[in-house]
Parts: sequence; C-alpha cells; structure tokens
Amino acid sequence: MAAEQPTALLSIGALARATGLAVETLRTWERRYGFPVPERKPSGHRVYCMTNVPRLRQIAAALAHGHRAGDVVRASDDDLGALLGMVGGAARAREAVAPPSLDPDALLALVSRFDGDGLARVLNAEWGRLGPMAFLEQRVAPLAEAVGAAWESGRLEVRHEHFLSERLGDLLRAYRLPYEERSRGPLVVLATLPGEAHAIGLQMAALVLAIHGCRVCYVGTEVPIAELASVARDLAARAIGISVSLATRGPRTAAALTKLQRLAPSRTRLVVGGGGAPRRVDGAHVLRDLTGLAAWTTDLAATS
Repeated sequence: MAAEQPTALLSIGALARATGLAVETLRTWERRYGFPVPERKPSGHRVYCMTNVPRLRQIAAALAHGHRAGDVVRASDDDLGALLGMVGGAARAREAVAPPSLDPDALLALVSRFDGDGLARVLNAEWGRLGPMAFLEQRVAPLAEAVGAAWESGRLEVRHEHFLSERLGDLLRAYRLPYEERSRGPLVVLATLPGEAHAIGLQMAALVLAIHGCRVCYVGTEVPIAELASVARDLAARAIGISVSLATRGPRTAAALTKLQRLAPSRTRLVVGGGGAPRRVDGAHVLRDLTGLAAWTTDLAATS
C-alpha cells in the first residue's frame, strides 16, 4: 500500500489568503465554534491543515448569501450544501462556489502593470481552489508560457518576465515550505545547468517533489557541473534533477548532461525535464511533464 502523503500546513495568514476570510474572523470562529482546528508545530506555532480550505470557502459563500456565521460554521458538510441550495452536498457545493476559469489575458494584464499584489491574490485563490497539481498544470505553467510568448512577440518586455519569475518564485517557495517540513523521503538535488537562468520550471519541480514526500536540496540556477556532482556526493542524494527551458535546448545542453551523468555518484539518478530537455540522455530519466515527475517520485521512493 502506498504511503500516505503529508498534508500541507498553513499559517493563519496563509489560510486567510487562501479563503478570502480575515485572520480575526478565523480566530473568532476558532474560539467560539471550535473551527478551524489548529495543530501545533514543535516550536509552539499554530498551523492549519490545507484540507480546511474547501470548507472555509463554502462557509464564505454561505455568508455572502446572507446566512449567519453561527449556523454555517457549525453545520455539517451536507447541511452546508443544503444552505447553499445544492442537492448533492459538499462536493457539488464546492463546484458551485468555484470561480470561472481565468482569462489568460487578465493575468497578462496584471503582469504588464507589475501588479504583484493582484497577481498573488488571484493565484492564492486558485491554489486553494484547484489543489497543487492542477494549480501548477492549469495556472502556473500556462502563465509562464504566455508571458514568454508575449515577450517574444513584443507585447511584453524582459522586465515583465523577470517580475513574473520573482513573484512566482516567492509564491511557490511559500507553498512548498509546509510540505518540506514534513518530508522524510529520498533526497533530490535540484538545479539548472550553467547558462540556464530560468527558474520557474525548477520551482515547480521542487513543489511536486515536496508534495510527494521527497526531501529537496534546491541549489538554484546556473550551477557548475562539477559542483553539482559534489553536492550530490556530499549529501548522498538519491537523485539530481535538472530543469531545461526552451531557451537553452541544443547540443551544448545534451553534452553538459552527459558530463554530469559521468561525474555524479553511481547510485545517484539523473532526471531531466522542461520544454528544452533532450529527447534522450544516456543513463538519465527524461520527463515531459509534471505528472511524469510525480510518477517518477513514486518509483524513486520504492527503490530507495
């Protein structure tokens, strides 16, 4: 039987951002109604399971329809669905309050205005609504591709691409941290090769690995090959993960990966992904999407 994956834990501020509810409101409900129920980290800080997010979003929807907090916070999932006028209970209630699919042009407009707060609000809401893998595949990856295409066509400038990279990096690191704190699986070193400055794909991969219980050593971009092999050796890493963007695809990247495979410890696997990844690298696993990466982590854990 597969091991149960750890559930992400959020600070009360992160929970508020994911649900659109005020921090003080959440604290009041906790004291008055016993929900949401916090957990305590070894440091004593209170944190909340990510699984609270869908129910809290339903409660927010019920309040928006005029129902009283005392009624909806204490209500069962089925009763809450009935209050929202849904026949099928909680699952259909979640569908009813979910916002429509995002217009890619609306997100590009936020990037073009350098509206970091607006972009964070939209993406935080989508993270809570969709869950990690769908969020990465349906929101982050298409947004990164759209900004890259807009830059190539002249609609946006390189400063917009850098802005998005920094903002997404901040968000993805924040999402990853609760998973990393509970990860106990095999260690994977993540980096890009010299000349590869694009980090969004690497950040996405780090989040997928952490979600699936792997420990992540995020070394960053443009790491010399010999140093990357040395890190893997020093940490006894089970794998090295390399992200390759379209900007750096070609024979030089393939040669660099072959060299890394030769220098890395014999027990350390090499996994390569991204739009610019070669079709084949001797001795390495070449992955085409995040779903493939998630499946690969299961195999890595089983053979560790």
